[in-house]
Amino acid sequence: MTGSVRCPKCGMVQMPKGPDCKSCGKPLPGAIAVPARSPAPAPLATRSAALTSGAVDPVFDRDRFLLRQKALSLHEKYQVWDEQGQPLLFVERPAHHLKALVGLLAGLAAGAVLAAPFLWAGMHFDQPVALVLGLGAGVVALIVVAKAVGPKRHVYFYRDEARGEKLLEVLQDQKFYFLTHTYTVNDAQGRPLAFLRKNLLTDILLKKWVCDAPDGRRLCVAREDSIVRALLRRFLTNLIVLNFVFLRGDTEEEIGQFNRKFTLLDRYVLDLSGDRSRSLDRRVALALGVMLDTGERR
Repeated sequence: MTGSVRCPKCGMVQMPKGPDCKSCGKPLPGAIAVPARSPAPAPLATRSAALTSGAVDPVFDRDRFLLRQKALSLHEKYQVWDEQGQPLLFVERPAHHLKALVGLLAGLAAGAVLAAPFLWAGMHFDQPVALVLGLGAGVVALIVVAKAVGPKRHVYFYRDEARGEKLLEVLQDQKFYFLTHTYTVNDAQGRPLAFLRKNLLTDILLKKWVCDAPDGRRLCVAREDSIVRALLRRFLTNLIVLNFVFLRGDTEEEIGQFNRKFTLLDRYVLDLSGDRSRSLDRRVALALGVMLDTGERR
């Protein structure tokens, strides 16, 4: 029998399934121990129970994330890999085109209704002021109603493209804003991890995102990597790549970078190797990294 061995104690001839004899349990000559099989992935219910208890999913246990935005998609979608090219996450920011269209049509209708009396009065009585008021009122009504009826743009992080297991979400806090955009980062159970904020006024000179913990502590600040390149982007050309650095709290200590690779497709590297103490939750850092692209409409 090819590959068979004889037990030196009991004499049984057998195909070795391990280092010991199947009959008497004594070691077989030349037998090789069979390595144990890798454990199967934990069932979804088990993983969910572990996350509910406060454990962080191992998919976030790393310092570098590679991201690529999918082209030719109705929604904003991202693939996230590790350094070996293994898929980690699937990210989607639904556009809700139908709801946005309904909001736009409702805004146009509201603007027309509100502006009509002013426009009629302006043309009938030859009053230019009424025409200006009518146009202004129509534009305001268009914006307010379109925003009120239109969707919020949330971002969802899933384990894979099947969208069967949500691991993270970034929720747009308000539809109406004046100068400040705010977002809430929640874990898989909807518990807040951080709050993100950007100010449109300060963006004129240097794009910056602020990240605070639920207790009010400043976790990090993500800002453009150079004021010189920022000014060149504003006033010279948009071809200069927009990169960000992560700073710890309110300090100037750099703990990470979010860099765009200059390729035909949008590719990014989130590198947090500077944060050796892992003071910044990788879930929060990855959520902020995605917002640095989709929130800046890069």
